[in-house]
Amino acid sequence: MQDSRVDSANGKVYLVGAGPGDPGLITVKGLKCIAAADVLVYDRLVGDRLVRDARNDAELIYVGKLPQSHTMSQTEINQLLLRKARQGLVVTRLKGGDPFLFGRGGEEAEFLAKHGVPFEVVPGVTSAIAVPAYAGIPVTHRDFTAGFAVITGHEDPNKNKSNIAWEKVATGTGTLAFLMGLGNLPLIVQKLIENGRDPNTPVAVICRGTRPEQQTLTGTLADIVEKVQKAAISSPAVTIVGEVVEMRDKLQWFENKPLFGKRIVVTRSRAQSSVLSEKIEVLGGEPFEFPVIKVVPPQDFGPLDRAITSLESYRWVIFTSVNGVKHFFARLRHHGRDVRDLGARICAIGPHTKEALEEKGLRVDYVPDEYRAEALADCLQGLISPGDRVLLPRADIARPELIAMLSAMGGIVENVEAYCTLLPDSAGAGSLHEMLRNGMVHVVTFTSSSTVRNFVKLLETDNPAKLLEGIILASIGPVTSQTARELGLNINVEAKKYTIDGLIEALLEYLASNKGGTPVD
Repeated sequence: MQDSRVDSANGKVYLVGAGPGDPGLITVKGLKCIAAADVLVYDRLVGDRLVRDARNDAELIYVGKLPQSHTMSQTEINQLLLRKARQGLVVTRLKGGDPFLFGRGGEEAEFLAKHGVPFEVVPGVTSAIAVPAYAGIPVTHRDFTAGFAVITGHEDPNKNKSNIAWEKVATGTGTLAFLMGLGNLPLIVQKLIENGRDPNTPVAVICRGTRPEQQTLTGTLADIVEKVQKAAISSPAVTIVGEVVEMRDKLQWFENKPLFGKRIVVTRSRAQSSVLSEKIEVLGGEPFEFPVIKVVPPQDFGPLDRAITSLESYRWVIFTSVNGVKHFFARLRHHGRDVRDLGARICAIGPHTKEALEEKGLRVDYVPDEYRAEALADCLQGLISPGDRVLLPRADIARPELIAMLSAMGGIVENVEAYCTLLPDSAGAGSLHEMLRNGMVHVVTFTSSSTVRNFVKLLETDNPAKLLEGIILASIGPVTSQTARELGLNINVEAKKYTIDGLIEALLEYLASNKGGTPVD
């Protein structure tokens, strides 16, 4: 986005709709506003993943509201926006749904306009449409209704008179969408029936719509209150009244996805987590990114630099990770060299490493059928001759087994640090702890031995197995699984192919054979 500061006295405020819960439903412009923010002021219904899209140096201010508890009053929020903007800052006010649909965005915009603060409104996907859509309910359909109305289910309790004209609303249009009305559902049903709506009218109450916890109850005006009370569902919820609810049996799609209802912890480094996260989202799950590895350049470039200056002396260069490829070629460019200087034969441990090399314009000579060090060494048996110089640009904590196996073939192996893996700070560990204790996590994925070790360290608990009880633990392969077992963790899912795709495939097979998703030994 363009720099939105207008002068030294005033910054600018963006009133942004974050959508109904699924972080993928925010608009492109909304994401840009989050990235541009000096200050991010966000509500309760805004997902953690969107908050994490803010800059590292952005100030994050939570102003969430519960039905009976407010972190800040609306007056205090207004003053906060004004104060930060007058400091010359870009403020993004991030709200669930759409800021102008029962989001009090109109009040905030009015307040800013009164005090001469520039602002923009970035509309969001409203829960009135998106939540029923995720439940398989279109709010309009040519066979049922040509229109719909959106009504608050939570009017200001201090008002002397309702602004809802129940005598008109009840029968005025085919579909009625009530937002934030779970607590007032008995009153809503009563008013609709009293004002002429047929008690047999279909109703759907959708709780936590577009999220893994989405729960949909259907009934009629005559019985929906009793059903909701028995199910003991909680807000936030959207209530849809109308014949379109009958379409759910044919059109429900979100709950049919194989990972629906599953919140899955992704422990890969932040730079690599997107691939796994995207696959989880496509399959209906919600990734919770908790990176336990931070990848950085080596502290001492000396060994890598010496290897690069004598590249022509190597018969083999073996890459064991995408990170190795990335950091090796970054240093190669630093020295003003490129792929033309690589006369050696190239080996990659797996398909993703091979792909990373091919993107550099290299042809990979060998990839083992099984993506681990032992299989790689077997693949090279008989190909490495005594005296062949072999370069291994790897992580500082890479396993030593491969060096020993290549050396046993007669190779002169130079293992150099291309990058280091560090333990990141523990920010977010407290939130993860709470989610684990409250049953809000269903699966934890491990993609290397270091992700297991660092995950356990960051949890800072004497009994990680106890904390992870009842949670499915999924490993990318036997080496990672063995590390987990050594730390007292029981791996439920192990990939047959040691790739991200293999991990997802194994998890889907496990869930299909264990319908309840409960871990089994």
